Amino acid sequence: MNCKITRNAAKVILAELEKEENKELKLRVMVTHSHGDHAHYGMDLDTAKENDAVVSTDKGVDVLLDRNEPMLDGVKIDYLYFPQEGFVITNPSKGNHGDH
Repeated sequence: MNCKITRNAAKVILAELEKEENKELKLRVMVTHSHGDHAHYGMDLDTAKENDAVVSTDKGVDVLLDRNEPMLDGVKIDYLYFPQEGFVITNPSKGNHGDH
């Protein structure tokens, strides 16, 4: 499985993971809703489960992805400041570029 995190997103995620209460947790990306070849994604902090792949990224963030969910392979996590501040998760490898 593969996951890409941009520099902006990694900065925000690492700040959260470095908090004392989150030291034992990793970033989880999940599919919150799926229809056809399109998915909506969410994130949380969690511990690894039986079906999880732990994907190490080049930004120092380990990401938990459910091996049984094909729409998670190739996700890209970004953090935008404009037009609205927040995370944007897409999967360009599946044709999902976020323009829904």
